[in-house]
Amino acid sequence: MSAHPDGADGVPPAVSTATTAQQALDAVVRAFAADTGTLHFMATDGMLHMAALHGELPPPVLEQVRAIPVGKGMAGVCAELNEPVTWCNLNRDNSGVVQPSARSTGLAGSIVVPVRDGSARDGGVMVGTLGIANRGERTFTEAETASLMACAASLARFRAR
Repeated sequence: MSAHPDGADGVPPAVSTATTAQQALDAVVRAFAADTGTLHFMATDGMLHMAALHGELPPPVLEQVRAIPVGKGMAGVCAELNEPVTWCNLNRDNSGVVQPSARSTGLAGSIVVPVRDGSARDGGVMVGTLGIANRGERTFTEAETASLMACAASLARFRAR
């Protein structure tokens, strides 16, 4: 992150005090010095639906990420595994997890973490995903991943119930 979060729980105050999902996502992207971000929540149709977007995506990519099937793309795989998924450079992925259209975004270093709702003791129930990305290559540290996970847990409050 560009600066260490001031919150005792590892969540920057601007994230924990945000009153909308969009404000919170914007604060997360700023805190991690990222270029873009997405917040998705699981819906009753079993797909991840976008709740907020920070930055711009090409129109065809934007259409694809409005609703994401579990198991497809980085967010879908994150939801399926219920654990962080990260790439230093999206353009070098040969695993098949990164969708070909993701390469058209101009983004490289990215991470998606599960949004969990519930007690920290049991890890909580996966209710969505939080993803951030940079235009340049970036490897997210364990500390950054843990802090992003704390931010994601804080964002569970924006899920429609």
